[in-house]
Amino acid sequence: MALNTTTSLGRAPPQLVGGWEAGLLVFLVLLYFGGAIVNPAFFGSTEALHALLRDTSRVGIIAVGMTFVIANKDLDLSVGSTYGLVAVVFARLYAPNFLDFNVITSVILSVLLGTVIGLVNGLLVTILKVPAFIATLTMLFIGRGFVLALTHGQAIYYSDKAKGQPLFFHLGETNVLGFNNQIAIFFFIAIVGAYVLAKTRWGYETFATGGNEQAAAYAGIRTRWVRIRAYLLSSLCATIAALLSAAQDKGVTPLYGVSWELTIIASVIIGGASILGGRGRVFGSCLGAAVVVLIDKVLREGWPITRIVVVDGENISVGAKFTLPAGAVLVFLGLLLVVAVLMEPILIRRQVAARLWAWLRGRPSPPAYEMGGVALEGVQTKGAMATDTALSATGLGKFLARRDALAIILTAVLWLTGLALRPDYWWNLPNTFAILLNYTELALITVGLTYVIAAGDIDLSVGAVLALAGSTAAYFLKVLGADPLTAVAMGLLAGTTAGVVNAVVTVGFKLPAFIATLGMFYIARGLAAWFVAGQQLTGWPEGYNLFGRKVNDVLLHFEFSLPSGMIRTVAEVVSVQTIWMFFVAVIAGIVLAYTPFGLKVRAAGGNVRAAAYAGINTDRVRFVSLVLAALCASMAGIINVAYFRSFNPVAGQFRELDAIASVIIGGASIFGGYGTVIGALAGAAVITLVRALLQLNVQGFSMPQHWINVFIGIILIVAVLIDIWVRQTNIFGILRTRIARGAPIRDSSNG
Repeated sequence: MALNTTTSLGRAPPQLVGGWEAGLLVFLVLLYFGGAIVNPAFFGSTEALHALLRDTSRVGIIAVGMTFVIANKDLDLSVGSTYGLVAVVFARLYAPNFLDFNVITSVILSVLLGTVIGLVNGLLVTILKVPAFIATLTMLFIGRGFVLALTHGQAIYYSDKAKGQPLFFHLGETNVLGFNNQIAIFFFIAIVGAYVLAKTRWGYETFATGGNEQAAAYAGIRTRWVRIRAYLLSSLCATIAALLSAAQDKGVTPLYGVSWELTIIASVIIGGASILGGRGRVFGSCLGAAVVVLIDKVLREGWPITRIVVVDGENISVGAKFTLPAGAVLVFLGLLLVVAVLMEPILIRRQVAARLWAWLRGRPSPPAYEMGGVALEGVQTKGAMATDTALSATGLGKFLARRDALAIILTAVLWLTGLALRPDYWWNLPNTFAILLNYTELALITVGLTYVIAAGDIDLSVGAVLALAGSTAAYFLKVLGADPLTAVAMGLLAGTTAGVVNAVVTVGFKLPAFIATLGMFYIARGLAAWFVAGQQLTGWPEGYNLFGRKVNDVLLHFEFSLPSGMIRTVAEVVSVQTIWMFFVAVIAGIVLAYTPFGLKVRAAGGNVRAAAYAGINTDRVRFVSLVLAALCASMAGIINVAYFRSFNPVAGQFRELDAIASVIIGGASIFGGYGTVIGALAGAAVITLVRALLQLNVQGFSMPQHWINVFIGIILIVAVLIDIWVRQTNIFGILRTRIARGAPIRDSSNG
């Protein structure tokens, strides 16, 4: 007798909510009760719960849009600056001391701005093929620059005018039912977003595109539009949250949205979404937002303590509150991001919770999701068009065919431009070397970052590592009274340790380099502020400051005087840090260009799998490159403290943007496989000269610093586009060939 057997595939995975969300809800309740035990004065009140839901609302609304982006296997680092910029633009449009528009016009223009930002992000990532983290990171810096430039670092308020528009501004207030209207709006957006992602064609297309974009395209899905749509949703959600904040606060500050991209990404990943794409639930992201906001509140609110104060010889007990020092919350949020991403391969993909529950009930364990590394493999370098051309060219053409020729030519052009605009300043030798001093810090960072980018990775933490090394050295000098050499050693140790952590998380745990170093960006920046208690430190032995002094100053310190002449003139303008930078650059350039290790770096970046098949230990190469980048940034931090004779927690701000732009302008490929130290140094010279020219006082006008940062961000995008479309795809060569043949131009892109 034949038996008909069927194989049960089991139930389909839940689309709206599942066991992960149930676990998050339990954890959220336990965490809240823990906060109530630690600080009953705050968390034991209904006002605290209401405040938690209200603050979660804005974060949760942005997390809804981010869920679509991450499910698409993309990333949006610009949501925090979008949130801040939209709020600032609304304030300037509406405030009576600025443009004084009515509320409807201000809202419409703000929504239009948010739409444009999302569309630009989507077009950069899909049509122009810019890596998502580079495109949105640049938009983050550009948006932040606009926020600071438009506010001039000051708050903008419009509370009096808001009284005449109760309909809109009531959205940020408590309603007759006793809860804030933002909570109701959040619930509505979360329900709609969850339904769309789980039950509609939009959701199906999103998961298909994130799971396997090429297969989705073969199935007839317009994957480019799906990804653009997700960026639009993300930006519009950030816009809604910004308008709700504007309605609640009746004003805006320059700090709106700072670090929110970290909070949002951590919320979505904690909510169960995969950084690999293809998985995510809106309700999980909303619960993740509640977890992150609650943890942030627990840390910021602190807990009550009793201090003993001696007054006239008597001990008096005084109630006080213990709060974490400056920067501690930022450190925790950075750690939270890394841990959240590590949860994905360790807990979620292995279905640890579901397997434990099945084991407790004595039932078969559910199968784990398909396992694999969580490293996101970017587009591999497609050929070396410029390199091949350089090999066959002769004479001047050989130089022009080099990938770093553009940076060298731009350096000369920018120098001559400065000479033409202000010959009285530009031709002065001390002023020339003053520009060189600004160049030294960036050049040192760029040298190490060249190795990382050539190896196919990225390091977004170099500016923060600079601050960490400088903060550590300043702490040992000022607080502990250490000698200069000990301070230098500890600063280098702190910064290099950050690089080792970057390398371990990226190479050992297989996290994407941009995620690992983004987490370190916040951790190192927070630690730098923590060490100095958020204050500027100054006043240490002159022996340490010699690292940032002119050569002649160093000789005079040791009571050695040069005779008058050319040597003394040069010694009076050349600094120790410049000499050290060139020494490091020469060694790094020789190693990268002429040694087996340099060849391994470029091979790993060009095609990591082929390099591994060739016997190259690609993990070791990437590890060393990330550590080297941190070491170079640490050197820059040590010199920064010596040059300025003080340490400011904002040291190194925007340096990661400058450094990445320098390396790409210098001819390196954003996808790895190519890079030269000479080109990177020329790229750093371009960025330094651009900043010097923009700050140059020409007929009484000089550009404010915040607008310069916007301009540098635009330069980075242009540099990446040149790398993709001119160096990689050789679009001009394709155009010339097609025109010569009279054939139609076929679309050619980098994957």
